[in-house]
Amino acid sequence: MEDILDLYHRPYDPNVPLICMDEKPVQLLGDSRESLPATPQYPLRYDYEYTRNGTASIFLFTEPLKGWRRVNPRKHRKKVDWAHEVRDLLVTDYPNARKIILVCDNLNTHTIGAFYEAFPPEEASNLVKRLEIHPTPVHGSWLNIAEIELSALSRQCLDKRIDNLDTLIQETKKWESARNHNQKPVDWQFTSENARIKLKRLYPQF
Repeated sequence: MEDILDLYHRPYDPNVPLICMDEKPVQLLGDSRESLPATPQYPLRYDYEYTRNGTASIFLFTEPLKGWRRVNPRKHRKKVDWAHEVRDLLVTDYPNARKIILVCDNLNTHTIGAFYEAFPPEEASNLVKRLEIHPTPVHGSWLNIAEIELSALSRQCLDKRIDNLDTLIQETKKWESARNHNQKPVDWQFTSENARIKLKRLYPQF
């Protein structure tokens, strides 16, 4: 916990950016009956029944100090999917960064080995050398700032039925563009010193 909290209070370094990432599973839901369009007297009306068209997984990356984020829905959330997403972060989003500090949840898909499953050894090794992974502790995912962005995404974009992956990609990209345009940064105030007081019960007693 303190490792993550101390990371959030490092000064901004464009050569070693701090990135948080998180994933969110979503259901692809369609209308079982045609909706009734809005009128001056009534809002949009739709049937409470729906059709389930499978699932998808949303990968979200955010740089809290810069107010930047990238969202990409995928059909699966396997190790290879995660490796490809992080490769895009390193190669496309931050090609000039010497190293990226990545904060992510402590999942079995978030491993160095994932790169070797997805890419040839030479490429995997080069990617790993530019990556410094800091997992959040078990039951401590609240420390991941990407959860704040996923919460905003859920309220502002995923509050309606989306029935296929292509539409989900289009809608999340619109949200990403609007939020990046507004450059919403995160001002994280909670420190290790605060944790030692407010979360004293989590520390060993001497």
